Amino acid sequence: MFNKEDFVGNWTAFITPFEEYESIDRDAFDNLLQKQVDAGIKGVLLLGTTAEYPTLSREEDTQITLRGIDIINQNASVMVNIGTNSTYETLENLKKYENIPGIDAYLVVNPYYNKPTQSGLYKHFKVIADESSRPIIVYNIKGRTGVNLETSTLLQLINDTNNIVGVKEASGDIKQISDVIQQTPNDFVVLAGDDGMTYHTIKSGGDGAVGVASNLLPQETTKFVNSGLSGNMQDFEDWSKYLQEFFDNEGIQTNPLPIKTALSYTGDIKEIFRLPLCPMDDDYKKNWLEVVKGYINT
Repeated sequence: MFNKEDFVGNWTAFITPFEEYESIDRDAFDNLLQKQVDAGIKGVLLLGTTAEYPTLSREEDTQITLRGIDIINQNASVMVNIGTNSTYETLENLKKYENIPGIDAYLVVNPYYNKPTQSGLYKHFKVIADESSRPIIVYNIKGRTGVNLETSTLLQLINDTNNIVGVKEASGDIKQISDVIQQTPNDFVVLAGDDGMTYHTIKSGGDGAVGVASNLLPQETTKFVNSGLSGNMQDFEDWSKYLQEFFDNEGIQTNPLPIKTALSYTGDIKEIFRLPLCPMDDDYKKNWLEVVKGYINT
């Protein structure tokens, strides 16, 4: 049964740490995830873009999900990305996870590369929702998928399904975010899909964020989000100003390069990516780590 409060708050789009030869670093995974739980994070998104999901095998997907559920142990909510650019592959992912306990919701992204019409987007999400026994959070990110889920299409999906309960909104369009918040039902969850839009989303009446910065700064970002949700606007403003430089610079190169580089600098993980992702360019890395030092040495 859907409970909106299970989704309201600060979520982390969790990374995947790798060992040499690009195997999953299970010790680093366990330690980082435990830090999330200890920081009081609302929930963790597994297998998202930040996790380098397109480079993972389906066997690794299952291993990561099972391990994540075990470590979190009901101390936070768990969202698992099942979305691909193929409706039928997404349905296969759905079937794989349906019998695994401990998953609170699925994330389903706009089909990337295909650039479907609004009718195609509607049919894609509707087919998946009809087959799912769990709540679905739609992920609207035009920058990575080439297509925007229009608010009218989202409203139609909410009306025609029982389990599309929220959206991770990363359109980058302030007006669209505001429209989604204002036009969706009160029990619909609107989460900022990028850190830089968290302040606006919550101030406009949204319900939290699924962010990247919280991989490194789980306590700080949780205090930021929770202060806004609780109406403590002075703290909310102060945290926003404090975190702004980090948010402004974490996109200096493609996600998850900067956040994994920062976690490597702190010794939490090894600086290893899977192609086509690779270490940051030297100049960008130098500038980025100067920003990071200001947050981990204070």
